[in-house]
Amino acid sequence: MNTFYERAYNLLGSPEAKAAFDLNKEEQAMKDAYGVNQAGQRMLMARRLVEAGCRLVTLTYGGWDMHANINGGMRNSMPPLDQALTQLINDLDQRGLLETTLVMVSSEFGRTPKINKDAGRDHYPKVFSVMLAGGGIKGGTIYGASSATAAEPEFDPVGPADLATTMYHQLGIVAEKELMAPGVRPIEIVNGGKLI
Repeated sequence: MNTFYERAYNLLGSPEAKAAFDLNKEEQAMKDAYGVNQAGQRMLMARRLVEAGCRLVTLTYGGWDMHANINGGMRNSMPPLDQALTQLINDLDQRGLLETTLVMVSSEFGRTPKINKDAGRDHYPKVFSVMLAGGGIKGGTIYGASSATAAEPEFDPVGPADLATTMYHQLGIVAEKELMAPGVRPIEIVNGGKLI
């Protein structure tokens, strides 16, 4: 484990990483294009980290657990995300990085098809959406659909294992490969997923 810790520390302590984390190196016009808000600056940082050579960047944005007042919550959260995500994809494309960078937007599960008594939506695992861009994904493709009320998958359902297998494939990782855990226990990277 010490080797992994040292590699992580060396990566974070490198001059390239320090430069990537310095948003003051960006022109104000670029900051404005992403949005001078939480979503915008996190997406801008993600682009800078990809540009600096990071192979995996994960970011979070906002609180989407809207059990009450979903209309107000969406009005506050969605516009900054739309602006920042659009700018990130365009920026990666203009810099020649989109074809080799897989952008994914997802949540951990869907929401109930009906609004609850508090004007929100509750947890619902049957239907949720994921967006993939770049990384060899064909642009403009829509795969699968829910019923009109988003209560059930209507056609071409994709489970978590299918999504993981597809994502790993696009990243050049063989999802069927087995890794050996301590005690000589084989563990599959993905158990049973199919490539979409």
